[in-house]
Amino acid sequence: MKQRVRAVLLTERGTMLVVNRVRPGIDPYQVLVGGGVEDQDTGLESALLREIREEIAGEATDLRPFRRLPNDKGEIEHFYTARITAWNFDDRTGPEFSRDDRGEYLLQEVPLTADALGALNLMPPQIRTALLDAIDDGTLVTPA
Repeated sequence: MKQRVRAVLLTERGTMLVVNRVRPGIDPYQVLVGGGVEDQDTGLESALLREIREEIAGEATDLRPFRRLPNDKGEIEHFYTARITAWNFDDRTGPEFSRDDRGEYLLQEVPLTADALGALNLMPPQIRTALLDAIDDGTLVTPA
């Protein structure tokens, strides 16, 4: 069974990073940075750090498991919180960015508030609910 990793990337400014996906014929939606675990990855965290480097040319620290959810493809998605220390979306290198049929990828900083998160069409919906719960109970905070 394929495993996937995704990051709730928390900034020092009290925001998190999401990727806006704009595809023809589909309402825009947001996803968290991440992707599939590859054979060369030495574990889930190394896969996630690789994905962060590829997708946003970023560096992250303080990775902590957040949720583990099945997706609609029968894959397991491992969600982590992490402190994002640097990123440059213009320098991304993931293979999906070179394909014309994949639509647009737009990086967005979102305040860590229930209102801001509630306004997103974040996929999968279960992670949106988990993040809203964590904001509500005070367990989702910007790392020091």
